[in-house]
Amino acid sequence: MLALLAQSSDAGSTTGWVIGYVIGIVVVIAVVALVVPILILARSIGNRATEINDGLEDAVTNTAALGELNTTIAAASVIVAGLKRGRNRLGG
Repeated sequence: MLALLAQSSDAGSTTGWVIGYVIGIVVVIAVVALVVPILILARSIGNRATEINDGLEDAVTNTAALGELNTTIAAASVIVAGLKRGRNRLGG
């Protein structure tokens, strides 16, 4: 069909250009229609990423004391061992 349009005798020299421009415009519109939603989604992900990062930084601050948990466990083990020795000495 495009070949028939290009062969018309009235405007044969410009028909190919018009068809090319129309196809080009359709391709550009299709690309824009596909890219715009992706960009909108990427923007919303970027906005959420800052919120998530802030939450993770708060979690780091709130759980920093857990780094000393092994020290607490070691101290508790010493205390429990002492209590067991005391119980054994008292005969219980």
